[in-house]
Amino acid sequence: MEIELRGITKRFGEVVANSDVNLTIRAGEVLGLLGENGAGKSTLMNVLSGLYRPDGGEILIDGKPVQFRGPGDAIRAGIGMVHQHFMLVPVFTVAENVVLGVEPTGPVDFLDLKKARAQVREINETYGLEVDPDEYIENLPVGVQQRVEIIKVLFRSANAIIFDEPTAVLTPQEVTEFFAIVKSLRSAGKAIVFITHKLHEILEVADRISVLREGRIVGEGVPGKTTDLELAEMMVGRPVSFKVDKTPFSPGPVLLDVQHLTVLRENDAVAVNDLTLNVRAGEIVGIAGVQGNGQSELVEALAGVRRVAGGSVMFQGKDITGASARDRHRLGMAHIPEDRQRTGIIAAFTVAENMVLDTYYDSRFSRGLAMDWQAVNQNSAAAAAAFDVRTPSIFEKAGHLSGGNQQKLVVARELNRDTKLLIASQPTRGLDVGSIEYIHKRIVDAREEGDGILIVSSELDEIMSLCDRILVMFKGRIVAEFGAAGRPANKNDIGLAMAGVAA
Repeated sequence: MEIELRGITKRFGEVVANSDVNLTIRAGEVLGLLGENGAGKSTLMNVLSGLYRPDGGEILIDGKPVQFRGPGDAIRAGIGMVHQHFMLVPVFTVAENVVLGVEPTGPVDFLDLKKARAQVREINETYGLEVDPDEYIENLPVGVQQRVEIIKVLFRSANAIIFDEPTAVLTPQEVTEFFAIVKSLRSAGKAIVFITHKLHEILEVADRISVLREGRIVGEGVPGKTTDLELAEMMVGRPVSFKVDKTPFSPGPVLLDVQHLTVLRENDAVAVNDLTLNVRAGEIVGIAGVQGNGQSELVEALAGVRRVAGGSVMFQGKDITGASARDRHRLGMAHIPEDRQRTGIIAAFTVAENMVLDTYYDSRFSRGLAMDWQAVNQNSAAAAAAFDVRTPSIFEKAGHLSGGNQQKLVVARELNRDTKLLIASQPTRGLDVGSIEYIHKRIVDAREEGDGILIVSSELDEIMSLCDRILVMFKGRIVAEFGAAGRPANKNDIGLAMAGVAA
């Protein structure tokens, strides 16, 4: 199969998302589609998968023009898309999700789940996906849920598969497993489009690379011949530094003091187990660990959105163990949650409304029972400009922004005020190199101003380049410390600690 996009243009009102884009996708090849957040990558692939109809240009499959009136037409033409945010029913099994909409039936049109399970197992064996067809989606980790999405596409006989930011929510181990699956699909003759903003990943998995910027193809590259710096400059239109610049480590007094903290999960299992840590003014403390070792519950407890089962949390010498999230916010704590869509923004609210989600009651914006919308709008416009939130308007729905701009919106809301402590979970997840560079700078600026920073990240490179001290969590405990008074930061030793192996 060969797919050719010729002169594809897509507009949303006055916004041109894609402008005269030409692209070729071939069987047995991985095409890397690289671009910063909002560059038009997902829009272009939504055109190819039938979700959007182009305003100009044409699509050819094996030299013949095709027109897609909807995703069903694209699927019948052999094109499938695995979206960044999975489209699965949590209370259904793997097999039920896979066949949803194309259910195999037996006598008198009853659903033939036995046949569905057999077909899932056959796909599993062919591509090494290893997914239990009888397991419920809600019980599966994110990496396995992604495999279910891949099985859905293969079940519908896709010969071309589009992956939209496929590693955005995966752990490093899951990324390695995913790459093996992509290579297996390529070996089977599938045409693969790999949409991402992560340079090291695209250099590892792609055969060819096309770079989008502001809706246009601005450059191409081949792994082995093109460097990450060259690709980064194509993406953002300027040289990008991968180095985090900060002054020498000189911490002040302890701001956050956590002693013997115990936090439970929803099923009452222990997530955080007798944990002790502190964060001082003017330092960045990073928590490394494989996802699922209690980091999420720890951050929620420190931010005041999850109850503490034992231990204490002190902030600037004040016991805040039982304090509400609003009380902590008023004391100068800021919180960037790990899931921007579920707990960071309200998608149906405007950018301006999201900018004041946790300050709407403040005297700057509230006049008793009435909001001062002029003040809200002025503040929101200034924050959006200062933090490079790219939106057509502050009155645009937050759900219409790209994932990276949603993340920058959350960062703007939390840091665009007087803070003392920032607790950030996965602060750059899903961001391109330009946005990562920018947010790292804002975090370092907060450190230079004397704030304490606690960062949880699954990106080990980020932790090592940004943090003054690194703590490793394993099974709800801090099992190792690196940097400052601890051992020198060594990637291998940190990796071993993350796996629970004493180095």
